[in-house]
Amino acid sequence: MKFTPSKLNLFLMTKLPSAYISGVRVKSIEDEEVLVVVKHRWINQNPFKSMYWATQGMASELATGILVMKEIASCGKRISMLVTHQTGTFTKKAKGKILFSCVDGQKIKAAITKTIKTGEGQTVKMVSSGIDEQGEIVSTFEYEWSVKVKN
Repeated sequence: MKFTPSKLNLFLMTKLPSAYISGVRVKSIEDEEVLVVVKHRWINQNPFKSMYWATQGMASELATGILVMKEIASCGKRISMLVTHQTGTFTKKAKGKILFSCVDGQKIKAAITKTIKTGEGQTVKMVSSGIDEQGEIVSTFEYEWSVKVKN
């Protein structure tokens, strides 16, 4: 599969409908960076009139996960992927349009290269930060992805 925003947004609609309904959308995909956007709306708000933390989590995980999926697809090997640990920090109410970015493409590439070479599972920490329309960080998520060549 060629990784394009439109194909991944269709993937969201069919395979991750809760993210799609919440307004999570892939904005751009590069070799080392993915941008995912979500806008604060009634469907994804918490009782305090800001974006629910789980919606932010879906958008941030998607930003990291696309880089993992893209690298697995390009290596030509069967590789399993799994989030083994996650943390989130919230620094400001998320209102308006929030852009989540992950720039850890080289990290996952190195981990996949190593698991192919050694046959041993590898873990890599990837960060996705959410930035509002004023350019301020509203949340930062760290995901530990495990990758391993399938037998």
